[in-house]
Amino acid sequence: MPEVLRRSVNGFEMAYWHVRCGTDGAPVVVCVHGWPETKLLYSRVVDPLVAAGFDVVVPDLRGFGDSGLAPDGFYDIVSHARDLHTLVHDGLGAQRVALVGGDLGGPVVQEAALRWPEWVRRMVVFNSPLPYDKERMQGMVTRADPSTADYFVRQGTDADALGAELDTEDKRVAYVEQFYGPRLWAHPGAFTPDEARMHALPFADASKLRASFGNYESAFDAAKRVERPMLGRNSVTPTLVYFGTSDHVIYPDFDRMAGVVFDVIDGPHRLDGVGHFVPWEAPGVLVEGVTRFCL
Repeated sequence: MPEVLRRSVNGFEMAYWHVRCGTDGAPVVVCVHGWPETKLLYSRVVDPLVAAGFDVVVPDLRGFGDSGLAPDGFYDIVSHARDLHTLVHDGLGAQRVALVGGDLGGPVVQEAALRWPEWVRRMVVFNSPLPYDKERMQGMVTRADPSTADYFVRQGTDADALGAELDTEDKRVAYVEQFYGPRLWAHPGAFTPDEARMHALPFADASKLRASFGNYESAFDAAKRVERPMLGRNSVTPTLVYFGTSDHVIYPDFDRMAGVVFDVIDGPHRLDGVGHFVPWEAPGVLVEGVTRFCL
């Protein structure tokens, strides 16, 4: 694994990987994880992207992994996007970047592209929430199977009680492990039991798991958002879109929906035999796409 670096960002310590290819002026790619993930999701693509000629930055979002908790208590999309900009633009001095994101990382990079269009030159988005456009998405299946959404509602509306139920490290790890296996987010067999446990272990800490529910709370309660996000249709940023079709938690018509959200689009590319966790399940495809699209 790369060395874990740390930097003070917006009042907390943000952890990240920053691996350089050694070429002056190399393009910068920033990879943003979702839930229940950390920077570990991208561990299979960092070295290949560096070998392809990129400088690669992979942060842990506030409250996740090796990063600290939010001093203001906010874990919404806007807060995450601001942290990303503060770390990479202000702290690391990257004036133009390509952003990669799925799950929560997807709306975070979309938000950043709308807030700082001169900073984000390209995006790569996979299996993530998208802004809803009632008119343009007419006739599309824009809701996942309700049986897969119970976690979303519970984490968003009953987070304290859920946290209280998960009152041991073993219970917290087991709760997160299921999203890499029987919850059917990933393609069956994509994660061995040891790999699922590796990804779940960062959530053994009660405060980290509870903080990670904050984004879900912000979807239900405006008071949990530092401000209203700009998240919406993007007519400017060139965007490469992948859809791991084995995913049972994202919209069944994610690819069609993405086609009306991003006006300058490469794809959407459907990845059969791949689920929610594209950088882990199909690292070669992602590296090839990022290299072709962003180099």
